Amino acid sequence: MHTIMETGTDVELREAVLRQLEWAPEIASQDISVRAKEGAVTLTGFVQSYAEKVAAEKAAKSVYGAKAVANDIEVAAMTRTDPEIARDILAAMKLDLMVPDDRIKVGIHEGFVTLEGNVGWHYQREAAEHCARRISGVRGVTNRIEMKPKTPTTTEVKAKIENALRRSAEVDARRITVFASDGTVTLCGNVRSWFEKEQAAQAAWAAPGVSAVIDHITVVP
Repeated sequence: MHTIMETGTDVELREAVLRQLEWAPEIASQDISVRAKEGAVTLTGFVQSYAEKVAAEKAAKSVYGAKAVANDIEVAAMTRTDPEIARDILAAMKLDLMVPDDRIKVGIHEGFVTLEGNVGWHYQREAAEHCARRISGVRGVTNRIEMKPKTPTTTEVKAKIENALRRSAEVDARRITVFASDGTVTLCGNVRSWFEKEQAAQAAWAAPGVSAVIDHITVVP
């Protein structure tokens, strides 16, 4: 049996993540544990909702020095039936103007939700997932909604993403290279934090015509 030794940097990162979890108002659970090893953070424990699990992962990724986050937090099972949960998800999507609910199907088994269908924009895909994960009783969400956008030219896609990166206050566009081909965007380079990496990917997804984003950006604190 090998003992995993924490370095001073590992301890500092673990403490910083714990403080960030305590700071985030959407995280109420006191049952989350954190491990850190060479920049890789692992979250374990229990929360009361899937939205809280997602919020914990987001909080950990926002900490300087976190290069990767493994979210092994479990969502406590609740006494709600799958039909009740599905009904609430459908109602939430119907009320959300960003979700084309008539193009999305919801499957659920023991609190684990699967979304299927097709939409024209990535924000619609994200909005549908957001509706599902904030419903009480949801333990996990698999988003299989496909993108079928109108396809502009490759040059237009590349230019729009590069311009968006340059406008972003959170992203150093000089450290990122954009490649585009047939709706697929590839991002290369390095950034200073996981948050910056995610912001770059979101900028790529926001461009019209993008159906896939391959993120090869590395985090170099």
